[in-house]
Amino acid sequence: MGRIAGATGARTRQRLLRAAADVFARRGYDGTRVADIAAEAGLSNSALYAYFTSKAELLVGALRTHGRRPMEDMVAADPQGSIVDMFLRTGAGLRERPDPERYLVIEALIAARRDPEVAASMTAYVRERADWMTSLIEQAQLRGEIDPTVSPRAVSHLATSLAIGSTLLTPDLHDVDDEEWTALLTRVVTSIARTEEQIGTRT
Repeated sequence: MGRIAGATGARTRQRLLRAAADVFARRGYDGTRVADIAAEAGLSNSALYAYFTSKAELLVGALRTHGRRPMEDMVAADPQGSIVDMFLRTGAGLRERPDPERYLVIEALIAARRDPEVAASMTAYVRERADWMTSLIEQAQLRGEIDPTVSPRAVSHLATSLAIGSTLLTPDLHDVDDEEWTALLTRVVTSIARTEEQIGTRT
């Protein structure tokens, strides 16, 4: 199994990242061999190493390409949409049973505790995600949508922590009534939004 006939380098790389995401989701990082990913993609080990140097690079590459990012998808679909509304919709989705791709970030975070190469890549990845979220909140503050006294980085940290925690605490382990969760989520999210009175006094 060498390079797939007719496939460009970019397509072969994407094929490998798709295979890596699927295998890591099924077997976990420690339970996956590079050979497993190559076989899933229909390639030889030597062909795989022409694109990726290690299992760690494949893991973080799969996370960057196939990791689930609902907030980013909402912003891309509606750049002028309400950030408060997007937070509420994203938060409501945290109670859903995670799909396999949501576990990629968990596998990467666990692997980072034991593998320095994964740790270095994950540090850069998490910083990028945090910076993106922080910038999003800062823009919302400039538009007068979010309370300017709230720390954007702290909100970003809270949102990330909730997303990761909900991936681990699945509904079969512990769940909460939909109405109760929505009521609490609404209270938390609207607490950082500017009130009508604040918006009216904005200069």
